This record gives sequence, C-alpha cells and structure tokens, in this order.
Amino acid sequence: MPARTAAVWAALDPLVGAGSPLRVLDVGGGSGMFAVPLARLGHDVTVVDPSADALATLRRRADTAGAGARVHAVQGDGDLLHEVLPVTDDGAGTSDSGYDVALCHYVLEVVDDPAVTLREIARALRPGGQVSIATVNRAGAVLARAVAGHPVEALALLEDRDPAPGRARPARRRFTPADLLALVEGAGLRPGTWRGVSVVADLLESTSGADPRAVRALELALAEASPYRDIATGLHVLAARP
Repeated sequence: MPARTAAVWAALDPLVGAGSPLRVLDVGGGSGMFAVPLARLGHDVTVVDPSADALATLRRRADTAGAGARVHAVQGDGDLLHEVLPVTDDGAGTSDSGYDVALCHYVLEVVDDPAVTLREIARALRPGGQVSIATVNRAGAVLARAVAGHPVEALALLEDRDPAPGRARPARRRFTPADLLALVEGAGLRPGTWRGVSVVADLLESTSGADPRAVRALELALAEASPYRDIATGLHVLAARP
C-alpha cells in the first residue's frame, strides 16, 4: 500500500486483517482504492458514490482483481444513504443487520452537510460497528500553499476563507482535529485517537532514492505523535457506534 495511506491501513488492519468476512460500507469510495483490497481479503464491500464513471472504474478494477462478486456498486449520495441502502431500522438506529465497518475517506470536504452524512453512516452501522474517517487537515493545507509560494492563499486557509473566491465550484472544506472530533461526537459516535495521514510521505516519495519501506516506517512512527501529526496532509480517526 502507498506510504501516504499507511496510517489508515494500520488502523484498519486489526479490524479487517483476520477473522470472519465483514460487511463493509465505503461511502464515496469511487474507483475502489480501499474497496478492492478489502474485497480481496474476503470482505463483502458496498460502495456508494454519486459518480457513474467512478463506479464503472470500480467494477473493472474489482473484476480484474478477481473480487467482482464481493464488490457492490450503488450510485447515490452519502447524505441520503437511507434512500439507496436496504438498512433495517429498529426505531433508534439500525439493527444488528447493519454494516460492521464503514469508510468515509475524503468525503466530508465536498458533501452538502458533513454532519448529516456522518449521521447517515452511523445509522447504517450495527451496534459496535466502526467507521474510518479521513479528511483534509487545515494545518497541512496552509503549510502546503505557503511552501508552494502562495502566502495569500495560505492565510485564507488559515482563516477558514475560500482561497480562490469567485470560482464556480465551492471550496473544499478543511478540518482541524477539533472540528473532526466534534462532527464525530455529534453523529453519536465514539472517536478513538486521531492520527495524521501523510505527515511526510508526499515529500519523501518525491525524493529520488527514498526507500519506500523506510518512508512507510517513518510515516507510521509520526502518525500519532505531536507536533508531527498536527501538520499532516490529512487527518484520520476510527469511531465506533455505541
């Protein structure tokens, strides 16, 4: 797996690496970067994504990997999961027939309402199920724009303003750790320890001669250590449905 996602896979490995096949929901999983490897491990993965093109790529990738029978593509939006998933509701959330694991990777930046999307995902989990959430880290975005020579854009991101106002497409959200944890708790989920995603991997992978194994080892060592995780490109947390 790429070093830039090493922290996410390290968190998921205890859940998906051994034992019985799981029911996995991948919201916004598009072309299957996580869904296909999980299906190859024997898990049953449902990918919900609004893009028909991304889902077509998912289907081709899953078939090529020999995991097509365990990957299910559903076109739909994360904030409307109840309209596209056959989820049983017991009146206070889902019953034990819900998903064991859900993925929500780099989705909260672009949905209409991140809080609604997380509530929908929480509702789709079985009691005790867990969701893996990854988002863009505001601090990492600020530093990236500054290092690239764009101080005005960096300041706008720091102040949570659109770095390019006037464009037709709205700006992607960026989150602080506190923002992310507040969203998770607001959805009725219990968050674990947050970690940084791609603390140094993007920088080191562009360096000629960098040993990928060493980059991965360093990435894992920094993922839960401040101040390094605080300036990572992304944030990640595992959260459980009580």
